[in-house]
Amino acid sequence: MITGTANTPYEKNLLWDEIKKVGGDNPTDIIADIKFADTSIFAKHTVKSGETLGKIVKQYYGSAGKYTVIFNANTNILKNPDVIHPGQELVIPNL
Repeated sequence: MITGTANTPYEKNLLWDEIKKVGGDNPTDIIADIKFADTSIFAKHTVKSGETLGKIVKQYYGSAGKYTVIFNANTNILKNPDVIHPGQELVIPNL
């Protein structure tokens, strides 16, 4: 049995993806109890050079069209959804 705590739900999903690479979509020989420390957000993301809100949103939600969700959750540091800078740490909210 594997137990542990991920920082966010997104990190928990990444761990499950790695477990499935080894055991398939429904591994019967692996039992994992992974909790997450922060339930108030889905993830935190540090902006890298060349990224846009559209690219970031697609990574977490699968659709670039939901960029306003991330923009609205970060109006304390973002003033324009078309202007983000490397190094900014964005909150990725739960949908």
